[in-house]
Amino acid sequence: MSRAPSTAAGVSDAHVPFDVRDFAPLAVCSLIWGSTWFAITFQLGSVPMAVSIVYRFGLAAGLLFAWLAATRRRIRLTGRQHLETFVQGALTFGVNYLFVYQAEARLNSAVVALIFAGMAFANLVLFRLALGARASAAAWAASLLGVAGVAVLFLGELAHAQMGAKALAGLGFGLASMAAATLGNLFARRAQDLGAEVGANTAWGMAYGAGLLAAWALVTRQPWRFEATPAYAGSLAYLAVFGSVVAFLLYFGLARRRGYVLASYISAITPAIAMLISAVFEHVHWGLEALAGLALVVTGQVLLARAPKGA
Repeated sequence: MSRAPSTAAGVSDAHVPFDVRDFAPLAVCSLIWGSTWFAITFQLGSVPMAVSIVYRFGLAAGLLFAWLAATRRRIRLTGRQHLETFVQGALTFGVNYLFVYQAEARLNSAVVALIFAGMAFANLVLFRLALGARASAAAWAASLLGVAGVAVLFLGELAHAQMGAKALAGLGFGLASMAAATLGNLFARRAQDLGAEVGANTAWGMAYGAGLLAAWALVTRQPWRFEATPAYAGSLAYLAVFGSVVAFLLYFGLARRRGYVLASYISAITPAIAMLISAVFEHVHWGLEALAGLALVVTGQVLLARAPKGA
């Protein structure tokens, strides 16, 4: 896991066409994350959300550290790398997922997944403001299609929900989680620029996120329960091993090679998988607004993958 060449804000300085070798991590990560939205619903019960997330990322961090040690990969980080990774972990594996679980308690799991289709646009904006990175006009237009797709879907969902407070709160939590994840990408990029390797950066980030949520749970006196049921334990294992260790290594690895904007292409594929799973297991019937929104998202992300990456 060597350090990738530095690029500006997740976009390279020259046109880089889509590489067929990027298909495997995109496909595997999308399939995993497309199913994790539904798996999270099995975590919403008697165990407090923060505690469930601590279990998830605590287990994932332990597995990652064990794998790094067994394969003799670098685990140590410098002081500066730890600082950037700490903030990344707090945002990506702490705040982000706490808001995701809150959103899923109020909205259908696939709807929450579709909110993240706006992450490519959010990455472009944040990396432009924070690092002065420039992207092509085609990339901006393509990412805006994703935002339009999210808007179309939510107009339909909120209309069906009669603008209910629960749906609006779910939308708020979903948007807040996407914002936290986008900020987490920025600090992941900063850690990358300091030479932190993918495995060590991800393992420490998960450990920091789990530790901060554990402190929050203790301060707020949340009960440390565990549901010894096949549904809870099985979903926890799947979320920790595949949804966390495997998927995040693939995601951050792809982001370092190809940029965080292109890696956000995953967020366009996962809603389609999440919607299919939701239709089968949650018996959700998707209307024309949802299908139109999904079409806009996928179209935008396909164009984004083909857009020139540069000023």
